[in-house]
Amino acid sequence: MKKPKKVNPSSKDSELELLTFGGHLEVLRQKLFRILAVVGVFTIVVFCFKDFTWQLLLAPSEWDFCTYRWIEIVMQSVGIDFRFNEFHVDMIATDLSSQFMTHMSTAAYLGVLGASPYILYELFRFISPALYENERKYSVQVASIIYLLFILGVLMSYFVLFPISFRFLGTYSVSVKVVSNITLDSYISTFVTLTFIMGVVFQLPIIAFFLGKLGVISSSMLAEYRRHSFIVIMIIAAIITPPDLMTLILVTIPLYLLYEVSIRVVQIVEK
Repeated sequence: MKKPKKVNPSSKDSELELLTFGGHLEVLRQKLFRILAVVGVFTIVVFCFKDFTWQLLLAPSEWDFCTYRWIEIVMQSVGIDFRFNEFHVDMIATDLSSQFMTHMSTAAYLGVLGASPYILYELFRFISPALYENERKYSVQVASIIYLLFILGVLMSYFVLFPISFRFLGTYSVSVKVVSNITLDSYISTFVTLTFIMGVVFQLPIIAFFLGKLGVISSSMLAEYRRHSFIVIMIIAAIITPPDLMTLILVTIPLYLLYEVSIRVVQIVEK
């Protein structure tokens, strides 16, 4: 019995056999298997390069992290003699297996992050046969921008939000009698959470793009509510950052710039 045929959505002139539902599931299974294999390879590589990996992960907890040095250079360039005080926060492991398990879970997180371009590629190959040629190009562009914005959010968290948050929360003390010993689990949990939040928050222009396509928002509306949006952005920045004025400013500025970019994106959609 012949399989039904239809016109390939990506090319009006050619015809390809349609896969059955079971066939689609089999293709999806194969792609998921390849994705898991690639993620596994990245995870193993990260796990094996333990010294280098944890040097990067623990760098934001050091008092001489590059972000502090950059801020000092900028302040000194404008004639302000400003320097961060040296600080030291001890990190401990409270369970017998906590270091090994944290190493495993962190390697898995970084494995997924490292394999994310390949994951997007395989997912795109899975849905591309159902797209027209112009939709394929459009989807590639959108997926690339989403990934780029997510990476920018990750870098923002690593170099700005997390180190300053750690410095404030790790050195905060209600009394000299109370000594802070940060657990490794707490450190990694906060690191992963803040990184994911910033990666999602940086998707604001993409969200604005689709809302503009649907006619839910317009560039004139976004421009009209600039002041209100700035207050909302400051509130969001205050929620996801420690109660520190410098951190609030460092997070509010890029978030507001993303809002301005969103206005330009919606303007392009409306043309």
